[in-house]
Amino acid sequence: MRLAYLLFDGITLLDFSGVYDPLSRLQSQGHLPGFSWQTCAMTSVVRDGFGLSVSVDRVQPNLGEYDAICIPGGFGTRALQHDPAFLAWLATAGPVGLKTSVCTGSLLLGAAGFLKGHRATTHFNEYAALAPYCAEVVRERIVDDGRVITAGAVASALDLGLYLCAKWAGPEAAERIRHSMDYAVAGF
Repeated sequence: MRLAYLLFDGITLLDFSGVYDPLSRLQSQGHLPGFSWQTCAMTSVVRDGFGLSVSVDRVQPNLGEYDAICIPGGFGTRALQHDPAFLAWLATAGPVGLKTSVCTGSLLLGAAGFLKGHRATTHFNEYAALAPYCAEVVRERIVDDGRVITAGAVASALDLGLYLCAKWAGPEAAERIRHSMDYAVAGF
């Protein structure tokens, strides 16, 4: 299983790290030893909304090489949903089996056409912005609509990470990971 995290300028870093932490434990704790990931972006370095620089593994790879993608949110999504170069790159994820997002990352999935006919969620202040892109905006923390899984506002990133752990390695592995993180929310 190969996962691409799509990063960009103006990212909310917790949207990325909240998913990354539990998923990285799939490998480090031996639940899914073959699991791997890479950070990908349009540039070799991105800056979060507060100016923190993050180096990425790959610049504009063909996203169709991955089994899953994860797009965090952040204020950078507002401009990127109208950026032809970014959307052309994101379109290379067409064949990817699972597309996921946190917060306003769903706006990017939507702008690329990946939410057509799907139920989805986003940050609670952006429900109206998401509506034109999907079949139904759902006001829940995680919406699993088959090949697309979206998560709500920032803190839901941890929930999505654990949800994906359960989906890929089973509920017992997800519970062990949740416990190792001392995360109080159970039920994944």
